[in-house]
Order: sequence, then C-alpha cells, then structure tokens
Amino acid sequence: MQRYGSVIGVKEDKLAEYKRLHTAVWPGVLKIIKQCNLRNYSIYLRKMPDGNFYLFSYYEYTGNDFAADMARMAADSEMQRWWAVCEPCQIPLSDRSAAEWWAAAEEVFHGD
Repeated sequence: MQRYGSVIGVKEDKLAEYKRLHTAVWPGVLKIIKQCNLRNYSIYLRKMPDGNFYLFSYYEYTGNDFAADMARMAADSEMQRWWAVCEPCQIPLSDRSAAEWWAAAEEVFHGD
C-alpha cells in the first residue's frame, strides 16, 4: 500500500459548489475510484494565512500498477464528467509538475 497526498487551490466563490458536489459524490465516480484501487480517499479544506483557500487530499493506493490504474480512471467517462464540473472550482499551484493537476505533497511522517 502506498499513501499519496496532494494540494490545490480552490476559488473562494466556488467553495459552496465544491462542498455541495462532495456531499453527494456521484456513484459512478465512487465506483471507479474503488476499481482503481484507491482507498481512504479524503479531501480537506483550509483557508491559509495568505487569504487563499486550499484543498488537501489523501488516499491510499492498494494496487500493483499505479500508472495503469490512473490511466483507467482518466479514461472513464463518468470521471471525465466529474472532473469537468470540479476543475472550474480549482486553482492549480503554479509550481506543480506539467503532468499534475493537484500538486503532489511529500509524506514526511506517518504513524500507526
């Protein structure tokens, strides 16, 4: 099992919409997340001292081929529709890698 964390900005005027979407995530989205071996997926929201809002995500990957599972997820039509409604709410970090939407965060501690 591998843990992943990431961060992205969220538009203040889209906070209510983003929260509403995530109080009732579409069943097809939840299904493909599980099929692609992601567990304990969580998203946290925080207003930071710079005055901006950020989302922090965490999930555990339990599969054997992360790249293949992420490609499978990206090809899923329901996930594509979900991203199309969520992405306008988000502000990607300027220093993320070219392959990222959410910027990867380094795990520096995990306690059991």
